[in-house]
Amino acid sequence: MAVIILPAAQDDLLSLQAYLLDKWSEADWLKAEDENFEKLALVDTGFLTGAPVQELASVGIFEYQNVFTSHHKLVYRRINADVYVYAVAAHRQDFQTLLMKRLLKM
Repeated sequence: MAVIILPAAQDDLLSLQAYLLDKWSEADWLKAEDENFEKLALVDTGFLTGAPVQELASVGIFEYQNVFTSHHKLVYRRINADVYVYAVAAHRQDFQTLLMKRLLKM
């Protein structure tokens, strides 16, 4: 079992890091980052299962799930035993716009 953060999700993390480091302290960002990876570790072990992404479930796509941390929404899909992270969004971010941009890239 592994957590694979796809390139677009890596870009999301780097963008959020730049934004948050500008607004917060480095310690605050590291705490938020640790929380993201702790949550993904729980998903990977199967102790935590997210809910289907509502915007996708409304059109019959249920395999993409999301979990929340105190600052972020993590969108992932389990394929066999691995967890693929597709997007990381801030709570204040326009998630529908991010999702549409991500879908149009595919």
